[in-house]
Amino acid sequence: MTTEPPITLLIVDDHPVVRDGLRGMFESQSGFRVLGEAASGPEGVARAAELDPDVILMDLRMPGGSGVAAIRELTRRGARAKVLVLTTYDTDSDTLPAIEAGATGYLLKDAPRDELFTAVRAAAEGRTVLSPAVASRLVRAVRSPAPGNEPLSAREREVLALVAKGTSNREIARELFISEATVKTHLTHLYAKLGAKDRAAAVAAAYDRGILG
Repeated sequence: MTTEPPITLLIVDDHPVVRDGLRGMFESQSGFRVLGEAASGPEGVARAAELDPDVILMDLRMPGGSGVAAIRELTRRGARAKVLVLTTYDTDSDTLPAIEAGATGYLLKDAPRDELFTAVRAAAEGRTVLSPAVASRLVRAVRSPAPGNEPLSAREREVLALVAKGTSNREIARELFISEATVKTHLTHLYAKLGAKDRAAAVAAAYDRGILG
């Protein structure tokens, strides 16, 4: 009868107490082996290259270098390890960049022991693991695209092209056979979709996105 090899772990967190607690938790449970620890993102990347763990438990906010930057670098290097974020933060500014950088999962530090063990096993198999709070944030983000990600309508593109030529609202209204009030409504929508505050910023954002030019 063959025994499955243990899941190997690297713990990356700037707090020694947290690292000690996690190490003790996993070493007391069969099926896991902690290979090492790191206190910052860059150190975590270096240790991952040295130890080649199955799963990296990654904190996000660390003085010596952020977890998101470390995840991005591990992804760039094509590291075999799956990254499971384990943090106290679940804000959009933390959650979304970590997932986009390549994290396999995202849990909060108040997760029960059994949930954490299950999450690490799932991450080792390449399955996505998200705490309920984080999952709901991602769903909201998908349903409500951030400024600059929404497509422009055909009419909005026409208005934008005329704005780029320096055409006034009155002239745009005359050329498109619409009222000035309608032009202003289109501009409001344009600003929101492009994340711009005025005409110049909207045109600059449009060129940057390849909508104009």
